[in-house]
Amino acid sequence: MTEDEARPAPDPADPDPAADPAADPGPALGRAELLAPFRPGRGELIGIEVECGLVDPVTGLAAHYDGERGVLAVLEAVLARWGGERQEDAGRLTGVRLPDGSQITLEHGGQIEYSSTPVPSVAEAVDDMRAALEQLAELADRFGLALLPGAYLPFDRLADMRWVPMTRGAIMRDYFTGLGEPGSRARYVMALSLSTQVTLDYLSPADFTRKLRMQTAAAPVVSALLVNSPLQEGSSSSGRLSHRCWAWLRMDPRRGGVLPPALRPDVTTESVVDWALDIPLIHYRTPDGRYHPAPPGRTFAELLRHGYPDGSRPTPAHWRAHLNQLWTSTRVRDTLELRASDGPPYPFVPAVPALWAGLSYHPASLSAAWELLGRYTLHDHRAALAELPALGLATRLGGDPVRPLAAELLRLARAGLAARIAAGLEPPHVLGYLDPLEEILATGRTFAEQCRKRWHGDLRRDPARYVAAYRV
Repeated sequence: MTEDEARPAPDPADPDPAADPAADPGPALGRAELLAPFRPGRGELIGIEVECGLVDPVTGLAAHYDGERGVLAVLEAVLARWGGERQEDAGRLTGVRLPDGSQITLEHGGQIEYSSTPVPSVAEAVDDMRAALEQLAELADRFGLALLPGAYLPFDRLADMRWVPMTRGAIMRDYFTGLGEPGSRARYVMALSLSTQVTLDYLSPADFTRKLRMQTAAAPVVSALLVNSPLQEGSSSSGRLSHRCWAWLRMDPRRGGVLPPALRPDVTTESVVDWALDIPLIHYRTPDGRYHPAPPGRTFAELLRHGYPDGSRPTPAHWRAHLNQLWTSTRVRDTLELRASDGPPYPFVPAVPALWAGLSYHPASLSAAWELLGRYTLHDHRAALAELPALGLATRLGGDPVRPLAAELLRLARAGLAARIAAGLEPPHVLGYLDPLEEILATGRTFAEQCRKRWHGDLRRDPARYVAAYRV
């Protein structure tokens, strides 16, 4: 949920353009401007985003933003060691754009997100990710902190979390609170959730249709295969295999989960624009760098027609920010961001980009995966998402067991990677990235179930042992 653009910190003495009723609102955005963010890529690149906790290695509790052993101190050390461009919100450091184009940014509970520079192969993306996270882990260790990937901060109590001082975060929390029950778990997502995400490209309108519909159709199957957050507040007593997926069910379902038009065989960027226009904007940023809450309850289409209360109108930057405030299983902009799955344990992170690239970047596998899964309805998907946190690989999609569907997806992904190897696009060892998923299907024991068994076994329900087992 990071912003893509960094802007200078606001100067309190500067006037706020949005507060000037006499300011010329300018014309409303036209269709071409609404479609502008959806530009096909120039090549099929792969990017990886890994969210991690910065935790105390003894208690497993997340570090606070301030203090000698805080998240801010780690970010300042990143700048001092590697250089790069500061990203700030109201004068507080919230991220670093590194010289190679990758980013290290904060989530609202102090989680650290590494976003790689997109590269041509899964192997190169994995190598870059490993190098960056292992250097970051070494740096964090100097502050007495451990870098902990996965899908959820397992020991923190929501009531004890301290929010990172990001102004948009406070606006978002107010927005979700105002939704009542549909937004009731948003704070769990913002404070505690982690994930591993993959960004892929589309090359043409037809390619957009083929990839988006397959990725959306495959999302609940991949989520069920990769559940990996069985602990909450140091306990597995809820029986859930994915507290992350459970929390996302109540974070404004209009803007998360399934992207409804993406299940249509003829989905286009126009379809996505129409869907996005019908969802309210949460916040927007004015040129002085300040964040403002959007008028409550107004869809983006209504803001285009009527403007903000001060008479100004949404800008192209506001539209891009709105697209960043939509968190469907595949988030659509100029890339396709795959967000459905829990983050795996660190050694197995490469399975996520390998699976999605194998399915998406090989035409035969792409078509076969859609043929396998394209018949399931929006109702089927939503019912599966409701079951998934508790059932994992035992989830059913439209009445069908997910496990055989996952096995076929994995076979197709392996065939896609093999074709890329044959074409000289990948080294042979990338096929091994999928082996941990093969083991899950062979044994029926997901990462979550493996973790739960260890928690009550060799880890002896000890946070220090847990962190030692799962840290980078």
